[in-house]
Amino acid sequence: MSARSVRTKGSGNVFADLGFPESEAHNLALRSDLMIRVEKLVRDSGMTQQEAAKTLGVTQPRLNALLKGKIADFSLDALVNMLAHAGMQVKMTVKKAA
Repeated sequence: MSARSVRTKGSGNVFADLGFPESEAHNLALRSDLMIRVEKLVRDSGMTQQEAAKTLGVTQPRLNALLKGKIADFSLDALVNMLAHAGMQVKMTVKKAA
């Protein structure tokens, strides 16, 4: 006998789907997006972690924590600053919640 699986459509925010409060889920999603951008920048650059860390204005151990996905260690402000050091610009949109 085979088990039937049930699919549930996600909300578009995995953190909300995991049960985080709405404001925290939104913050985590934003931080996750920026961390992915930093990781892609490092990977695509071909730089060593030491070189990339210098470019991003952080230490190599700090960059390593980001590359390992330690989201709790990084604020939005820290991630925006890292990207700015690398010559990137982060834009934000503020709108009334639905």
